Amino acid sequence: MVFALAENSIQLVPDGTLLFHLVLIVLMVVLLNATLLKPINRVLEERDRRTKGRLSEAQKTLQLVEEKLRNYESRLREARAAGYAAMERERAILSKEREQRIAEVKNEAGALVTGEKERLMAEAREVRTVLSITAQERAREISEQILRA
Repeated sequence: MVFALAENSIQLVPDGTLLFHLVLIVLMVVLLNATLLKPINRVLEERDRRTKGRLSEAQKTLQLVEEKLRNYESRLREARAAGYAAMERERAILSKEREQRIAEVKNEAGALVTGEKERLMAEAREVRTVLSITAQERAREISEQILRA
């Protein structure tokens, strides 16, 4: 039974056509390599070279942009610091001026209060003197009326 199956199967026997096919395949590979693959490889290498050139150029541009950005940010920080320092100086000057003005107003108010106190004390002395004189006159009038009666 095993032999019956072997009779119907295909058997490969190497002969001269196998060598012909191998030579034909090698010839096709050489032809394809020379006509198609080498030009494609050259185009790919040229594209790769250009891409790398553009990539390195882009990287240089990016580095230049980053450097300029760092420089800009540094100058911006310096300008802000200078602005804040100028604002602080101006604030200190204004604060000093305000304190001086407050001191002047306090002195003026103190002088006014002192002047008014002195004026009121003088008026009080004058009123006391007038009251004293008036009281003496009234006392004299009352005593005269009592003595006459």
